[in-house]
Amino acid sequence: MAAGTPHHVVALVSEGVIVLDLAAPAHLFGFVDPARYSFALAAERPGAVMSSSGFAIVAEHGLDELARADTIVVPGSVGAEETTPAPALLDVLRAAAERGARIVSVCAGAFALAHAGLLDGRRATTHWADADLLATRFPRVTVDPDVLYVDEGQVLTSAGIAAGLDLCLHVVRRDHGAEVAADFARRTVIAPHRDGGQAQFIEAPVTTVEEVASVALDTTRAWALERLHEPLPVERLAAHAHVSPRTFARRFRAETGTTPAQWLLHQRVLAARRLLEGTDAPVEQVAADCGFGSAASLRTHFARATRTSPTAYRRAFRTG
Repeated sequence: MAAGTPHHVVALVSEGVIVLDLAAPAHLFGFVDPARYSFALAAERPGAVMSSSGFAIVAEHGLDELARADTIVVPGSVGAEETTPAPALLDVLRAAAERGARIVSVCAGAFALAHAGLLDGRRATTHWADADLLATRFPRVTVDPDVLYVDEGQVLTSAGIAAGLDLCLHVVRRDHGAEVAADFARRTVIAPHRDGGQAQFIEAPVTTVEEVASVALDTTRAWALERLHEPLPVERLAAHAHVSPRTFARRFRAETGTTPAQWLLHQRVLAARRLLEGTDAPVEQVAADCGFGSAASLRTHFARATRTSPTAYRRAFRTG
């Protein structure tokens, strides 16, 4: 791709395409910032493709458009989990992967990737209702039914509908950094980041009015975000919320789908990303400001979360 040329994203649609699975990539890659991304629709044959909602979507391109794609997105479609895609479609997906294109699926789109063999030996996810079937039909795929999305480098998969937005924002973050992704989120009026490891299905806790009044976890989370540089064990968080550590940990997982420690680690990595992008602070200072304690600890956790080092990340995404 030539310097200054928008990254070309092609969504591959099939009959019965789930409208909201397609809407996420179409909006984020086809509308928000045309200078960064160009977007096209392709189908097995150009023309009208009936959507899951009963109206037609026009795919202007055939499968040859995938040869031009830097990223291919396969949204879910009605019955995708029960049908085998056409051989020509599977061939172009394999060819795209072989030449290094990034392949992304939303919801049941993972089944097409699995039929093409692109998920063999990889972790993947799909809508929780279809996860067991994906694992049964494709035993070489390690299916994780409990996460929003999985990033395996070249191949990325997500759960249904809203998780497709999370994955697309994750792709923007990988391409352009946290600040650009946050801008995309603001313009779309959605949360700037949900970690891929967050649970797909989060239990809504049943509580009394008194418990709701006393357990102000939103307030405690906001309080903690202002103190990431300080030690924040669960005992301190629970004391701020005026509950026992055990109650706090149980309620926290019920509301967020993750543990306090995992949530704090994720927030500290995000804070480090922002500082690396927007300041010249040494890595040691970034580590201290974000609560990692040492540069070595920051490097370990940062690499685990982003697959790169703080220095390389700053080099790629430093602004101004």
